Amino acid sequence: MSVAAAFVGWLTAAAVTALWWFVHRALDMRMEAVARACHELRGPLAAAALGLELGWRGGALSSAQLHAIHSELGRARLALDDLANAPDGRMAPRQLEDVDLVALLADSVQAWGPTAETAGVELRLLCRGPMPPIWGDRLRLAQATGNLIANAIEHGGRQVAVRGRTHGAHARIEIIDDGPGLPAPLAEIMQRARRGRGARGRGLAIAAGIASVHGGRLAAWGAQGGGARLVLELPAARPST
Repeated sequence: MSVAAAFVGWLTAAAVTALWWFVHRALDMRMEAVARACHELRGPLAAAALGLELGWRGGALSSAQLHAIHSELGRARLALDDLANAPDGRMAPRQLEDVDLVALLADSVQAWGPTAETAGVELRLLCRGPMPPIWGDRLRLAQATGNLIANAIEHGGRQVAVRGRTHGAHARIEIIDDGPGLPAPLAEIMQRARRGRGARGRGLAIAAGIASVHGGRLAAWGAQGGGARLVLELPAARPST
């Protein structure tokens, strides 16, 4: 009888421990989803607000500025949709289409230009020839490039270059700055953010997740003369299915 009671007690303790772990894990995931949504709302809204303020000071907003602001507000709406519909952190594409990367990068640089100007950072766009369209979600890809540019403005030096080029069957987007470089390997920084142990890598983790669901990847390479060089590599070919 005592053995049976001990066994039942052990099973009960194991069940309570498992239940606690699952509840704790669910709460952690929900808190990370909220933190990610706040991160994604704060950046686009701040960029849009600065763009509107500088445009008002200049007396008018160009069509390029309006388009860039519209794109950033779309990113903010996407963050709210993710919080409501994808609390587990999935960065799945919503609307697939042929995305013009040159136009997308121009919008991203235009949108984050006021933020860079306020921070005393020179933000430049460099594209080497035409780039093939990417089959994907334009807002998701803008989400990735916006996070990488914002990260370079905040943590890089005084110069940030956004470069787009074709490399074989892939399109490459490179964000290069002249700052102190990454404080740790890219994988380690992103892992800390995913575990809720640091906000520094949250934008990088979001960009890496978006690259992954598009069949690409995010990598960190050494930049000439120091600094950081983040490379978003995406397949240029439209899938056959």
